[in-house]
Amino acid sequence: MTFKASSVTLPDLYEASIVELQDGLVKGHFTSVQLVKAYFGRIEEVNLKGPALHAVIETNPIALSQAAALDSERKDKGGRGPLHGIPLLLKDNIATLHEEGMNTTAGSCALLGSVVPRDAFAAAKLREAGAIFVGKANLSEWSGMRGEWGHLKGQVPNGLSERGGQTLSPYYPNAHPSSSSSGSGVAMAVGLAAGSLGSIVYPSSRNNVVGIKPTIGLVSRSGVIPISSHQDTVGPMCRSVTDAALLLNFIAGPDPRDEVTLHQPGIVPDYMKALDKNALKGARLGVPRSFIRNIKIIEEAFNSSLDVFRALGAEIVDPADFPDTKELLTSKAEKRVLDVDFRVDLNKYLSELVDVPTGVKTLAALIEYNKKRADLGLPPPFYKDQSQFIQSEAAQVDDAYFSALAEDFDLGRTRGIDATLAQFNLDAILLPTDGHAPGPAAIAGYPLISVPLGFQPDDVELLPTMASSVYTQAPGLPFGIVFMGTAYSEFKLIGYAYAFEQATHVRLQRRAYDDAIPRTQLTDVMSQL
Repeated sequence: MTFKASSVTLPDLYEASIVELQDGLVKGHFTSVQLVKAYFGRIEEVNLKGPALHAVIETNPIALSQAAALDSERKDKGGRGPLHGIPLLLKDNIATLHEEGMNTTAGSCALLGSVVPRDAFAAAKLREAGAIFVGKANLSEWSGMRGEWGHLKGQVPNGLSERGGQTLSPYYPNAHPSSSSSGSGVAMAVGLAAGSLGSIVYPSSRNNVVGIKPTIGLVSRSGVIPISSHQDTVGPMCRSVTDAALLLNFIAGPDPRDEVTLHQPGIVPDYMKALDKNALKGARLGVPRSFIRNIKIIEEAFNSSLDVFRALGAEIVDPADFPDTKELLTSKAEKRVLDVDFRVDLNKYLSELVDVPTGVKTLAALIEYNKKRADLGLPPPFYKDQSQFIQSEAAQVDDAYFSALAEDFDLGRTRGIDATLAQFNLDAILLPTDGHAPGPAAIAGYPLISVPLGFQPDDVELLPTMASSVYTQAPGLPFGIVFMGTAYSEFKLIGYAYAFEQATHVRLQRRAYDDAIPRTQLTDVMSQL
């Protein structure tokens, strides 16, 4: 759908791509100020009002003045490139300049008003390219590392934070948005910004968008409130593979403040050159069949997609199981590594803050802070749950930790993904995104790309979580397919994902439910002048 302003056809902000928006800015069809106003209007409609999606924690108070400055710069000096004047959202664990007026809190009041020393590296790269951060996206508080998060009774629902409330899916009223970066996923689904950063795979799948989880070491984590330095990374979440590849181009690269990024193999490629509709011709793709969780509707859609890959010239090896499947599904090593990494990495992040009004500068202090104000934090019955915090605080960097780390790398890399690629002579691995798919890549630190695959049917049973009244299964909820490869194989995976996306256009097959779709468009803003 497009909209007309006089003789000019304007993009529909529900689906508008970064390339489309930049084209309109270059041609003078609209300005960045108008674009920011339109996105602000869309956020206002559905974030706290109407369906109350709670996708955005706060908006940038100086975004309009930044947009005006970038409009003037474009007029006087020309544009900086494809992100000049483009409005983006960042997950609320990605630091942005304190003087800009937005907080970086991981959804917690413990860091409200805290002063970060600088932009996160990824944010700085986007800002340098001319992007405008219109707001911070909601998330599972502390990226799901506070208490026991999940669907069972007593567990904290994903997408819930003290500052942002409960994020909800735009595909069915009061439905679950999935995982930590739920706000980024929901915001992209209904067009609350042109692109976003988050962390990445599950919320991309559940919200019908594209997510690229890069290799650990491709994108710096400096300035990002952490989970685990061995597993956690920032990546683009967008409405298309093209937009996600474009953002990855800007945020990838070495950063002295994140030592692992200094070991990248050679120069970072131009990921936009991977966008080839014929990329799947001759590719060998494997299906670890025994790793697929038995969800009939999703498995049927996945199986049907294999014919699409074959039609596009790929050879499907099915089954192509991980040699260590049983161990991957039963290993406890990942939990031990996460417990230790969270304490060590969070304490490092907090220690580098310039100021924290609450005095929370360690995980131990954070636990005490939450105890003293338990009734003011998360809603009951979740507000007392700090079980993950407490486990992490007790975890030690010891022989058991190093053994667990070695086990993760052995299971995920040596005897997992790399062994499977070698044994079956594969270029990449395919799985439904839902279920166990992200596990091997997470412990290996390897890349994943999730692309829309399908939707739950209208007659599917409505299932609430045991943890809350939010639905975990509902009509129309999206799900994705994931492309998995070895370290630094993003270029190849982007090509495969793009070819599949262009052949299927699954995202366009179903829109969000009507009340969740914002009505504000550029024409509305421009008609006000």
